[in-house]
Amino acid sequence: MKKIHLLLLKSFIRPFLVTLFIVMFVLLMLFLFKYIDDLIGKGFAWYTILELMMYNSATNVQMALPLSILLSTIMTYGSLGENYELVAIKAAGISLKRAMYPMITVVTILSIAAFLFSDYMLPVANLKYFSLLYDARKQKSADLLPEGVFSNSFPGYTIRVKRKDPDGQRLYDIMIYQKSPNGENNNIVILAREGTMFRTMGDKYLVLRLKDGVRYEESAPENATYNTRQRLMRQRFKETETKFDLSTFKITRTNESEFKQASQMMNVKQLTHYLDSSQHSVDSNVMVNYKLVTPYIKYYSIPTQSKVIKKYKEFDPKKDVFQGLTLSEQQMSLSSAASEIRSIKDVIKNRSDRYKGDSENIRRYFVEYQKKYNLSVACLVLFLIGAPLGSIIRKGGLGLPVVVSVVFFLIYYIITTIGEKSVKGGDINKYLGMWISIITLLPIGLFLSYKAATDSALFDMDIYKRFVNRVIAKFKPKATHRSH
Repeated sequence: MKKIHLLLLKSFIRPFLVTLFIVMFVLLMLFLFKYIDDLIGKGFAWYTILELMMYNSATNVQMALPLSILLSTIMTYGSLGENYELVAIKAAGISLKRAMYPMITVVTILSIAAFLFSDYMLPVANLKYFSLLYDARKQKSADLLPEGVFSNSFPGYTIRVKRKDPDGQRLYDIMIYQKSPNGENNNIVILAREGTMFRTMGDKYLVLRLKDGVRYEESAPENATYNTRQRLMRQRFKETETKFDLSTFKITRTNESEFKQASQMMNVKQLTHYLDSSQHSVDSNVMVNYKLVTPYIKYYSIPTQSKVIKKYKEFDPKKDVFQGLTLSEQQMSLSSAASEIRSIKDVIKNRSDRYKGDSENIRRYFVEYQKKYNLSVACLVLFLIGAPLGSIIRKGGLGLPVVVSVVFFLIYYIITTIGEKSVKGGDINKYLGMWISIITLLPIGLFLSYKAATDSALFDMDIYKRFVNRVIAKFKPKATHRSH
């Protein structure tokens, strides 16, 4: 048994690591394709991009781990069945269930590790990832002087470069507009035939070294009372330099504490505390709303002519509420009641909007809380599908197992996504919506396990053809008799 268990473990570990790496790589490529425009051309250091990719890989574990377990188990048992190793194991008197014990142990350990990862490491990775991605997306482009465009990258300057060399350092036909200190007018214009640009040590300044140009400066008269004419100075130069501050182009990190209140950044303990306190707050607000509305339902007001104050009377549906009142008093009562209805309606609307917002937050945090447990159970359920399915189809490699595993994973992922969105929208029971994918796939896994244990030819097309032929043959004589 030890040799058989060791054989199964060796056959599982290698496909699992390979498939996990492939799935993580594919998901990472999808991330890069999605945010390529926000990351390229902004002058990030290589380690910043690497750090962002590392945090993104950590956030992708929730999707990559179940798919890897499903695919690797199908490949493992499919390869054992294809090479008749499962037949030899069964011939030795070892049932499939007993042969699955070491794999169940390994997948259980992986499920526990997945829960610990989602509870302790994933909130930290999400915090680092989303905060860094937020800062990277709002970062200005590092292409400071694009060709043929008036660039306002530097405050107080408008710069246009007609043409650049392929190296991006040598510039031609440069035009610089410098605004006045009050920022209203462009009182300095610099024109240059060519120039070069480079950065100083530490990327503090961008230096433009201009050649063969002219500088125009327009200034106000010294005594505006007697002389309203402005002065224009023109200065030609062979070579000059202009510095631009690059501090605004360096990535500035936002304080991570601003993101800690999001549900993805909390562990189970924090989510439990938030759910309890939020639910208690919502329940107390509901009681306040009830106490606020109750007096308006139980009583109605009758203004009297002799007093300014309002007198209240208990509502009795069997009696006429306007009994003993004149027409003018009835009109005043209706007007007063309508005014009070409008006021209480406004109060209820504001409190109702607040209640809806709090309820949506509670549902969103509940979803994140349940996802931590759902991940571990999903690993077990998908293994329960993959192991018997692999022994039934008896195909190893990356052909049919990939197709089958992708189909089942898409079913799991689509049902899970629909359930989560329904829970967040309040359209379905919270527990049912979060566990509907498990409830759907668990019977399939048990059914496949039964079929594999009984050596059922589930995917033998000849069986289905014979069944269809028997059904056709059964109804064919009746159809012939009717035609006669």
